[in-house]
Amino acid sequence: MSDTSVVSNTLDIEAIRSQFPILHQKVNGKQLVYLDNAATNQKPQSVINALEHHYAADNSNIHRGIHTLAERSTTAFEDTRKAVQAFINSNEVEEIIFTKGTTESINLVASSWGRKYLNEGDEIIVSGLEHHSNIVPWQLIAEEKGARVRAIPVLDNGDLDIAEFSNMLSNKTKLVAVNHASNSLGTINPVHEIIKMSHEAGAKVLIDGAQASSHLTIDVQALDADFYALSAHKMYGPTGVGILYGKRSLLEKMPPYQGGGEMIKDVSFDKTTFNDIPYKFEAGTPNIADVVAFKAAIDFINDLGKENIAAYEEELLSYATAQLNEIEGVRIIGQAQNKVSVISFVVDGIHHFDLGMWMDAKGVAVRTGHHCTQPLMDRFSIEGTTRASFSVYNTIAEIDIFVEALKDIIKKLKP
Repeated sequence: MSDTSVVSNTLDIEAIRSQFPILHQKVNGKQLVYLDNAATNQKPQSVINALEHHYAADNSNIHRGIHTLAERSTTAFEDTRKAVQAFINSNEVEEIIFTKGTTESINLVASSWGRKYLNEGDEIIVSGLEHHSNIVPWQLIAEEKGARVRAIPVLDNGDLDIAEFSNMLSNKTKLVAVNHASNSLGTINPVHEIIKMSHEAGAKVLIDGAQASSHLTIDVQALDADFYALSAHKMYGPTGVGILYGKRSLLEKMPPYQGGGEMIKDVSFDKTTFNDIPYKFEAGTPNIADVVAFKAAIDFINDLGKENIAAYEEELLSYATAQLNEIEGVRIIGQAQNKVSVISFVVDGIHHFDLGMWMDAKGVAVRTGHHCTQPLMDRFSIEGTTRASFSVYNTIAEIDIFVEALKDIIKKLKP
């Protein structure tokens, strides 16, 4: 089965692939098969063009200039903020803060909200599925404030134990931080239910949307999320750019995260007053060009349609899962019913690093290791996994190449 048209009746996959110049190359003498999309996905020509155009035609610092280039740069920068607002359906554009990515967004909340509102004896609940970026910032602020971090257990199939989560909630719980979808296992968490339960207990909720952003429809108002973080590079955009969404009522009460230019209203040696949101949290010259190019990535997703992307990736995931389940010695880690297009697996008798290097020799790019989720690896008593993750530009033919490569490597390396 190798005809890409067999998979999708809605999307023209070959036309989509033609927009990604990086895919049309050979690695180690083999046609590149890029299956490392959970780490970062590739960029369409429209994003590359937007980045080049900014530096070639509009480059200027923003917000503080009245000349033509400054005004064009400022308009393009703020147009991206408007695009993000629509993409996640926030109530107003001022609730969108630009950051370096999901990691900085979470650190911003931990450092600003956490430093103001957490007290000794308070509890922060994270899940056992979390990326280190949604664990370590809470540990740091908890240690500083005398609070405690607790983890929601993970069931054998990779789902969260929601019944145990309900038992963990109490009047000590001040914040719940969970991912919308797991970067390691692909599990889609019931975040609407988690948010509702948390609010009933009086806790605020932060959702790490890094893995969800290119796969799932995001509506922060329908979710009633207090904070939502995502990264551009997980959704066909540039690296080094992300956003933090926060409810206005929370952001306005939070102290600045960093000091410097843009985040001020007035400065004297006696006293400084701070700017309105979102600028209060955007100190210094931002990553202007990449923010501008981020809009092209959002446009790319919107043009294809999130529902169409999700449906196609689900077919890729189902096909790959069925193929891997037929290979003796391969064990998929995390088989939740609801997943984004991520498969983590181990092979009996073969270290994941060895498998990754042999895959690369065959032109297949997969990710190996603990995927910045060491507690989750400990939960399954493994050191790490090999992870194949699929995007809208991948094909059934590429999965066939990946599966045949895996079978050949197992034959060569199996003790």
